[in-house]
Amino acid sequence: MYQRVGKAAYKADLSNTWKLAEYLKNPERELKCIHVAGTNGKGSTSHMVASVLQSAGYKTGLYTSPHLKDFRERIKINGEMIPKRSVSFFVSKHKPFFEEHQLSFFEMTVGMAFDYFRKEEVDIAVIEVGLGGRLDSTNVVTPEVSVITNIGMDHTQFLGNTLPKIAGEKAGIIKNGVPVVIGEIHGETRPVFEEVAKAVHAPIYFAEEENLMPFPCDLKGAYQLKNQKTAVSVVGKLWDKGWKISSEDIGEGLLNVVNNTGLLGRWQVLQEHPKVICDTAHNKEGLSLTMDQLKKESYGSLHIVLGVVSDKDLNTLLPLFPKSAEYYFCQPEIGRAMDVTILHEAALKYGLHGKAYASVKEAFGKAKKQANKEDVIYVGGSTFVVAEVL
Repeated sequence: MYQRVGKAAYKADLSNTWKLAEYLKNPERELKCIHVAGTNGKGSTSHMVASVLQSAGYKTGLYTSPHLKDFRERIKINGEMIPKRSVSFFVSKHKPFFEEHQLSFFEMTVGMAFDYFRKEEVDIAVIEVGLGGRLDSTNVVTPEVSVITNIGMDHTQFLGNTLPKIAGEKAGIIKNGVPVVIGEIHGETRPVFEEVAKAVHAPIYFAEEENLMPFPCDLKGAYQLKNQKTAVSVVGKLWDKGWKISSEDIGEGLLNVVNNTGLLGRWQVLQEHPKVICDTAHNKEGLSLTMDQLKKESYGSLHIVLGVVSDKDLNTLLPLFPKSAEYYFCQPEIGRAMDVTILHEAALKYGLHGKAYASVKEAFGKAKKQANKEDVIYVGGSTFVVAEVL
């Protein structure tokens, strides 16, 4: 399982996915879908687009990863998780095939999602890429619209160590003649996207350059504004293709993303007095935005519960965090968690002071005990730290 194990469980190869698709009688061919890639924001953007489509009256599938509390968060229709019975039936029915071909966790899950969406006859599905794009298991679909939210330096051991190389991998989801929306413009990556789009005759749109009407959204955090613009651009391309979506549907959908889709962990306020905020941002680009957002909060003291996974470059991430906070260092209960002692020692070099705790639960408990009513507690650094607090 890549989610828990890391690099050893990652397969950069579509051959098994194609075998599984053929074995399942190609459910991907019967799906109308939107395919969403990007370093940051792809989960939020996917949920925004799905919420708008639900508000427009479409039966909408949503496939995302990773999950926070329940595996079934990955596969939803109109915000409802796939039933437990559907999961267990799919696995037991197809187990011999999975074992014979040694399918990965992600490959099986993608197959399950596509099969479920076909069986339930969704009108459209929003499919989030797991990692990269070109060789991701989701990249067997031919979507209505392709989306690449942005490019940042994450998963460099798989995708390359420069922005153009990473962009090239993400650009692998651009399909022949299918419009593609790019969420953020970057001088190094724009030419990559334009070249790939031109080669396959895909109309390309840069959301930042479009004159799009702003809509209020229930996903808080200034960093969501770019994702909103990307989502509205995507909806516009669907409208151009004949999908019936009004501006009222867009407004209602963006105001009710959490209610419609059940999205968790994006600048999520768990309580007030003290205010507890959790966010799943875990790379340089994402954490830069959340730390900027954190500066806008008013509080007496700031408490940060922080844990990361072992492949993170601490020399890149730790300078982003404020020195004026009290830290509660921890490690989530997964094999790829960074040892809390290593995190604690590295943090001290950057002037981040606090104590190391044996678990997320202990660290969060201590933060709540020490915080006053007017303080803020921020929980983050890793999806898995947020998951344990939730």
